[in-house]
Amino acid sequence: MTSTADKIATLWPEIVLLMGAVSCLVTGLHASPTARRWTPGVAAISLLAALIVAVVVGSGASPMGYDGLTTWVRVLGYTLGLGLLGVSIGLPDRAERHASGEAPAGASPAEAGGFNPGRSIKGEYYAFFLLSLSGLGMVAAAGDLVWLFLALELVSLPTYVMIATARPTAGAHESAVKYFFLGAMSAAVFLYGFALVYGATGFTDLEAIRLSVAATGPTPLMLAGLALAIVGLCFKTACFPMHGYAADVYEGAPTPVAAYLAVVPKAAGFVALVLVLGTVGWPLPVPLVVLLSVIAVITMTLGNVLALVQTKLKRVMAYSSVAHSGYLVLGLLAGPAVLAGTTALPDDEGLLSVAGAGNGLAGLLFYLLSYALATVTAMAIIGLLRTPSVASEGPDAEEAESSPGYTDLAGLRHRHPVLGLALLLSMLSLMGVPPLIGFVGKVVLALPVMEMGLWPLVVALVINSAISAVYYLRIAVTALGGRRPGNRAAEDAGPLLYAPFRGGVAIAAAVGLVVGGTFLAAWAFDSADRAFDANASPRIEAAAVAAAPAGPAG
Repeated sequence: MTSTADKIATLWPEIVLLMGAVSCLVTGLHASPTARRWTPGVAAISLLAALIVAVVVGSGASPMGYDGLTTWVRVLGYTLGLGLLGVSIGLPDRAERHASGEAPAGASPAEAGGFNPGRSIKGEYYAFFLLSLSGLGMVAAAGDLVWLFLALELVSLPTYVMIATARPTAGAHESAVKYFFLGAMSAAVFLYGFALVYGATGFTDLEAIRLSVAATGPTPLMLAGLALAIVGLCFKTACFPMHGYAADVYEGAPTPVAAYLAVVPKAAGFVALVLVLGTVGWPLPVPLVVLLSVIAVITMTLGNVLALVQTKLKRVMAYSSVAHSGYLVLGLLAGPAVLAGTTALPDDEGLLSVAGAGNGLAGLLFYLLSYALATVTAMAIIGLLRTPSVASEGPDAEEAESSPGYTDLAGLRHRHPVLGLALLLSMLSLMGVPPLIGFVGKVVLALPVMEMGLWPLVVALVINSAISAVYYLRIAVTALGGRRPGNRAAEDAGPLLYAPFRGGVAIAAAVGLVVGGTFLAAWAFDSADRAFDANASPRIEAAAVAAAPAGPAG
């Protein structure tokens, strides 16, 4: 087992982010406008420093044997964090508006005349942004159920504040409250599941739990605890039955925060599921295979069907996120690289044996990358289409962000041809059209499941991908169609900073969709595969020993 001191020694990237969060708070509340403008830059420098430290320090020895997982997740998370940071730049600050004389009617002369740190949200937004990202790295480094729970909450708790404060409107506050209470309920569910796992094994250390299960087999109490943990973690991943919040929260939250919610908590939830399921090892017990199969099919189907009837783009992307969570569950079913030469039938121990399946967990990581690139591209462009409206109630009225619909996309190719092409690439990648990275991602997810003999799940994946083509192509065709009369230009929808940073992020991510699906696809998948190379599963190893021919006695 890894001691707490040894584990803390591997947390230097998170320590760097913590220092960056404190620095953002200081610069965001500084009286000097120049210092305040540097707040996003401080956050970016902190992320770059954490990224470098993550590569240099590494992750140390993982108690689950996945020695490359922590580094892979940190590099992915911090790199995407830089892109999400670019999408966030330009969020208006109430205190800045007051200081510049743009205070709403009814504001006091003191508020209208200068910077009011009590109204500023710039420092705290970027501080919570960094704190939540640090939680993602800690989830991947978790070797204990208590550590894992606290790391997951570190990912989630800052997002509640980010939703409510990034643009303080009634819709954002409603989304934050809804997200908070549903998040609290889901936390109670998976924490109760963790308690049952502890009751069944007597350990909270993941390695100790795994060794206990390898020696005695999974008990009914252990399986019940894992089932509850899976259902609770469905909230983080936006899977059925905890998916219902997604559309309302994404629509009410500012677009940069919605983009963050679509990527970071989902990644944390799936990494946590990998670690939790690793305690019983692959092949998974039949009850867990059935549970995950049901979750996968219902999640992908509900997400795609509900996306068909939406008219607001952020609601479409919310249900798209739900559908892709269903696809990602397939990687959990396949698990890491396993034995060949067995059958896809339950054996006497209630386990599903498999026939030469590939590395489903590496496929899961690769698909997370492909999904994140396409989603960040789309959300960055949606953020350029905002049409502000002014709330009229009370002296604290703020600009409210409307939720763009399909008609707001019309004529995008005339206003921003490059962004129109970027949006087309993101939609095609989410559909899974070759040679983009989304196609490669679906292939590496489906192949291990096919080799397991779970063909119905692969058929469900193909059918749902076809269904998703309807709304993805609708977005693409609308954006590439003619100009809508009277439609406002994207650059008129907000401050000038929106266009260079959000547009740049969208273009860079779109380039990644092409390059990641062609030139760098093999390298990216190999790096994900190495994250799980050190250990497939103790039960697989035990099966390999049992299947090996016996040597001569003595």
